Amino acid sequence: MAQTIADKFLQDSATKSFDARHRQIINTGIDKYNVAFEKGKSKFFDLENSKVKANLIKWKVMENLDKYLLDFESNFTANGGRVIWANDIKEAQEEIWRIMEHHGAQSVVKSKSMATEEIELNHFLEKKGIETIESDLGEFIIQLLGHKPYHFVTPAMHLSLEDIAKLFHEKFDTPLEASAEELTMKAREILREKYTTADIGISGANFLVADTGSIAITENEGNARLTTTFPKVHIAVVGIEKVIPNMNDLDLFWPLLASHGTGQNLTVYNTLLSGPKKGTERDGPEEMYVILLDNGRTNVLEQKEQRQGLYCIRCGACLNVCPIYQNIGGHTYETTYQGPIGSLISPHLNGMKEFKHLSFASSLCGKCTEVCPVGIDIQKMLLLNRRDSVQEGMATSMEKKGWKMFTWAIQKRKLIDFFGGKTKNFFVRNFFKKAWGDKRELPKIADKSFAQQWKEKQKHDK
Repeated sequence: MAQTIADKFLQDSATKSFDARHRQIINTGIDKYNVAFEKGKSKFFDLENSKVKANLIKWKVMENLDKYLLDFESNFTANGGRVIWANDIKEAQEEIWRIMEHHGAQSVVKSKSMATEEIELNHFLEKKGIETIESDLGEFIIQLLGHKPYHFVTPAMHLSLEDIAKLFHEKFDTPLEASAEELTMKAREILREKYTTADIGISGANFLVADTGSIAITENEGNARLTTTFPKVHIAVVGIEKVIPNMNDLDLFWPLLASHGTGQNLTVYNTLLSGPKKGTERDGPEEMYVILLDNGRTNVLEQKEQRQGLYCIRCGACLNVCPIYQNIGGHTYETTYQGPIGSLISPHLNGMKEFKHLSFASSLCGKCTEVCPVGIDIQKMLLLNRRDSVQEGMATSMEKKGWKMFTWAIQKRKLIDFFGGKTKNFFVRNFFKKAWGDKRELPKIADKSFAQQWKEKQKHDK
């Protein structure tokens, strides 16, 4: 019998949870983030009010998404750019390939983009014989390893300095004891040539600004600016949910993204691109395309209660505070979008049947909801996903029988009270040891039920 995605998730999660070195690397990174985040969010005069405002703006956008997307298309086209709508991964890949064939492109340089990871662009271009280089340092590292991004903001978070030094030694003959600065300079030396020789630059975008027809890119390395400036053609792949109404909204969303993503007041580079270069401009692409990617987002939009999952600005804060993510890591999720927000949207993007298990992989502690800069009630949304999966008949027959038996028994107070604590504990230990008690200590049931104890107390008080 073939292993399901859910089975693989449980297997990989169990392995990662008990990998002490892995947890040490992740906890070190998250500890540094926590310190920076506390400092970053303290710069807000009223953070909670900012989050409420951001939530309202994104609510307004999702309720009028068709209008704002058409506004963006109209204004971007007026600036000389071209907008292409892609319903799914295949359409997005085909449209990019059509552009590349039109321009006779043989090489691509990319900046960090979760949307291009989502459409598996690197793999697609590799099969077409196109050299594709990731220019973000973290993405460059995991590309060399053949890994997928581990985290939205820090894709190589699961690697230590020693791991990266060993990789660079094997690939580029740098010293095994090379420092972080030396490794960075080596990557810079390799990548500099790629910017100037690549035929096409491909990026994502953090925001689509409807009223000006601009894309907004936020970064810390400057690689996105080089990727979108040197090549003659620039393609931006952007999810349709990234649109915001106007330029003034960036005054709110840029600081929220920076503080919750890395703890900064503002990221080092914040770029607005509104189309190809004009006649008098000296830099920038000669042609610019924006591919608006659906790929299941309208499925999320269709869910009246869960559509707020589309408010996400991909800061990664919910991943950093999640006790589940911290223990099992990003690669176990088998999705582009991991952690709490990934568990919310992936079942709708990729199929409830295949990915419903992610919504159950949560302690529902509420830290994700508490930290979200746009006020997404993630824990409630996960519960709604669980409800939907049951209502759609996706619970296993064993689970259905178990809950049916429990529902019947729990309504029979005399039956519940007939058995003492020893019998109940024997039943729990023997019937739930494998399902619930394999990695945890099962609770001990009291010798007498609460109802029995209450009756005895009432008699005693009289």
